[in-house]
Amino acid sequence: MEHSVLIMGGSGQAGAGTATLLRRWYPELPLTIAGRDLGRARRVADELGGATATTIDLRRGDLGLREADGYSAVVATVWDSQLNGLRHAQDRGLPYVSISSGLVDIGPEVIATGLRAGAAPILLAGHWYAGLVVLAVLGLVGEFARLDTIEVSGVLDEHDSGGPAATADMERLLAATSAGHVRRDGVFHWVTGPEAEVEVTSVDGTVLPGRIVPILDVPSLALATGAPNVRFAFAIGESADRRRGGRASTEVRIDLEGVDHAGAPLRTSRYLLHPEGQRPLTALGVALGVERLLGLRGDPVPPGLHTPEALIDPGHAAERMAEIGATFTDSADRESRAVHP
Repeated sequence: MEHSVLIMGGSGQAGAGTATLLRRWYPELPLTIAGRDLGRARRVADELGGATATTIDLRRGDLGLREADGYSAVVATVWDSQLNGLRHAQDRGLPYVSISSGLVDIGPEVIATGLRAGAAPILLAGHWYAGLVVLAVLGLVGEFARLDTIEVSGVLDEHDSGGPAATADMERLLAATSAGHVRRDGVFHWVTGPEAEVEVTSVDGTVLPGRIVPILDVPSLALATGAPNVRFAFAIGESADRRRGGRASTEVRIDLEGVDHAGAPLRTSRYLLHPEGQRPLTALGVALGVERLLGLRGDPVPPGLHTPEALIDPGHAAERMAEIGATFTDSADRESRAVHP
């Protein structure tokens, strides 16, 4: 590939993790690490090898980049607050990935894409772990002939809040509304107050206070599976690994209820775990999106608005999750196994 993948925020946790995975999978893929601090960007580029570094200014229409520089894709691992990165991609017909706009603030990106639907393929991946949880759930639903309820519960360790950009994203999204968003009996609802308060059970059985949140995973899972009841909640607290004296880990509980292929009622409960916290999973979600948009795997992606579950094969995602050390645990026996559903 002649041109480089421009990773905006590439020296941050999500950006650097994404670049590391892409370099591992595709050693010859050109990468450009773009950030406000050129020194940090150069350090990441040097560690990767075969990558370049540049400064970027998201407030400028030209992003502060030289017009002569050509890119193969634009990846926004920081909030593209003025949509200059999106506009840069559309003007040049380049694939674009966004991970910072949540359910409550995707409107500008949706409108910008709708106004120029034929300009470029746009991946909205402001889901938990950039869509990886949605793909994990979809990898489990084959046991069901009919899926009635999906409940996802995450534990975010307070020592694993991510870098400054991730913290700012979380604060911005939570400041927009205290309401949660669910699908109930086939209808999307907003829930507030005590109705949005739930208990989240950690993998070791510890119960934490949590809240239902507005997140893109809910409509993605509801519309991808047809499940009439979907909710996503998370709790901020001490993860199970840290309670055992280890480091901050990440936990996502997936509860599914419906009917199996013999017509009998079926309920399953599993945990998606990673001992190193949220960073590896978020980076993997982004890298899978970039891989797909660049045509490195699968059919060419047409211009328009896309979501992770529309583009990425859950089986392939499961294989990649296993490669980076993620595991599934059945909640009944707490015994870990590889991430292949």
